[in-house]
Amino acid sequence: MLKLDEPMLRHTSWKVGGAADRFFVPADDADLATFLAALPAAEPVTWIGLGSNVLVRDGGIRGTVISTTGMNDRLELLAGNAVRASSGTACAKVARFSARAGLAGAEFMAGIPGSVGGALAMNAGAFGAETWNIVEQVELVNRAGVRTERARTHFNTDYRRVELADDEWFLAAQLRLQPDPDGMAQIRISELLARRAATQPTGRFSCGSVFKNPEGDFAGRLIEQCGLKGCAIGAAVVSDKHANFIINTGDARAADIEALIRHVQATVAQLTGIRLDPEVRIIGETENHKATNPDRRVPLPLRKGGETQRNQTDHHP
Repeated sequence: MLKLDEPMLRHTSWKVGGAADRFFVPADDADLATFLAALPAAEPVTWIGLGSNVLVRDGGIRGTVISTTGMNDRLELLAGNAVRASSGTACAKVARFSARAGLAGAEFMAGIPGSVGGALAMNAGAFGAETWNIVEQVELVNRAGVRTERARTHFNTDYRRVELADDEWFLAAQLRLQPDPDGMAQIRISELLARRAATQPTGRFSCGSVFKNPEGDFAGRLIEQCGLKGCAIGAAVVSDKHANFIINTGDARAADIEALIRHVQATVAQLTGIRLDPEVRIIGETENHKATNPDRRVPLPLRKGGETQRNQTDHHP
């Protein structure tokens, strides 16, 4: 399905963001490959999963946004203690599926609030473990719609970083796990989720952790040390429960959240000498920039079967 002028606040966990020129939800991998192959070379492409690690600015996104959510939300148990997880699958779902299948090693994914595709792209982690520690091989698609498979050894990864070409995206991953004959994985998931609920502002509009942890320290500790818990710009607030979370209390704009991110960075740098790098991706255009560039869209071929929808409004929550 292809939608025009789709408000991104509907697709981000912060519940903010202007409209995407085009918003495409593929029916399956083949539909995605066909769509990519037909895109004009000048058309910008942005991928999004559950929208938990992204801040979309109020001016929206030029070009096409491709949403993996729902397209390939699939899990498969493989021989040799392995699980195949498609990119649109929620990380928490991977953790539960693996534990129920009698496999251990993916429990930490219960604490990642995004999808497998996003976890692969940024080497997401939780509770001291990282996604690429359990990856055996991945499936990718490129801008021409060509699908390939590659082993883990082809990728350079680090803390919250994966080297990947700009015109390639993850479709799925094969995860190598370990047998769990005693059923301890499900117990560990429950314990980790209880710990998360006790220490993080779950159930609120946030993106998860905003900043990467600097080497040898924790971003949340530094932000709290600088007295920034409860600091607010508009309706964007640094969480009182965990300082590395910024909450949309109901009617924040993306500009409020971005301004608060910059304020936290500047304050921590001034008081500690440490610059915090954002873990969240900040994408799209400000409203002022959009106003001076009202329409730079590249014409696309019409989709068959009445699959194009236009949103006439972009109301803020």
